[in-house]
Amino acid sequence: MAAHETESAAGDEADGLRKVIHVDMDAFYASVEQRDDPALRGKPVAVGGSSLRGVVAAASYEARTFGVRSAMPSARAARLCPDLIFRKPRFEVYREVSQQIRAIFHDYTPHVEPLSLDEAYLDVTADLKGIGSATRIAEEIRRRIKAETGLTASAGVSYNKFLAKLASDQNKPDGLCVIRPGKGAQFVAVLPVRRFHGVGPRGAEKMARLGIETGADLRARDIGFLRAQFGSFAEYLYQAARGVDLRQVRANRPRKSVGGERTFFDNIQGTEALRETLGNIVDIVWERVQRAEARGRTVTLKLRYADFQTLTRARSLHHFVADKAEFSALGHALLEELLPLPQPIRLMGLTLSALERGEEDSRPPKDGQLPLL
Repeated sequence: MAAHETESAAGDEADGLRKVIHVDMDAFYASVEQRDDPALRGKPVAVGGSSLRGVVAAASYEARTFGVRSAMPSARAARLCPDLIFRKPRFEVYREVSQQIRAIFHDYTPHVEPLSLDEAYLDVTADLKGIGSATRIAEEIRRRIKAETGLTASAGVSYNKFLAKLASDQNKPDGLCVIRPGKGAQFVAVLPVRRFHGVGPRGAEKMARLGIETGADLRARDIGFLRAQFGSFAEYLYQAARGVDLRQVRANRPRKSVGGERTFFDNIQGTEALRETLGNIVDIVWERVQRAEARGRTVTLKLRYADFQTLTRARSLHHFVADKAEFSALGHALLEELLPLPQPIRLMGLTLSALERGEEDSRPPKDGQLPLL
């Protein structure tokens, strides 16, 4: 049992509410590298390219103590941590381990919604083993992951997805946190707004200028104020500040798109930097397209400016996108139409949709690991 656990199993559920677990592997890619190479254990490790154009995809906890984070340029990471050890990603190994972990999840519920190779939501309201307690299920899953893969996982337990995800991050690494029914708003109230999923460093800075530091501060602002400041992001912020999330855990989500997006450690504006960044995203997303055996007709470019305004541009073909070269050409054509940008961007994404077949794989980033990989 992890030393970070904060709640007992007793009384953690109530009739009529969903029982949701969010499981998040701890520094997954880097931890796999440390597991497979004992010489790396206890040392700062970054998974990603070490060249001047490289980007950190994942950082071990030892590296994070130096300030190394996902989506950070590798050159900057090396300056922060001169002893940083870079390892190239081994996607085939990460996918194999991920399949082991998902098999464990499915022993407890068919309602598993993977978000990536290293995290998933589970709805265990009616669990297959008849255990009844979401907390005990989370404890058992964490024990099995450790025993069967040699890796640690953190878990959050609550009555909706938003709270479960917050909880899984509360006691990392190797921790468990439970947010009980009726306690969500209270839990959220004391959190810094930067902990809210989707609120990055720049967003937190903007909120601070508006006098919003905590969930309680956010809740004190009405929806009109939030819409004026954050546009379409306001609805999410309004609900999140109250601990509300009505989304269901959805296994086998409708196949709509294959894509990815990156939130940047530092905002990007220069034309060449934007083109280079899009090229990196094309490489990563096309690998996903091939893995999903997807064919699509529509390419969509997404940009989010520093002030949180989001812009999308799309182009559709009468035929399926033929190959990576055509996918890249369409993405770059969309970008060129927008250059020069009026202000820096904090996020860029690219998606292939109007699919014949494929798997939706587009999600917001999280701290600790670059979701594009």
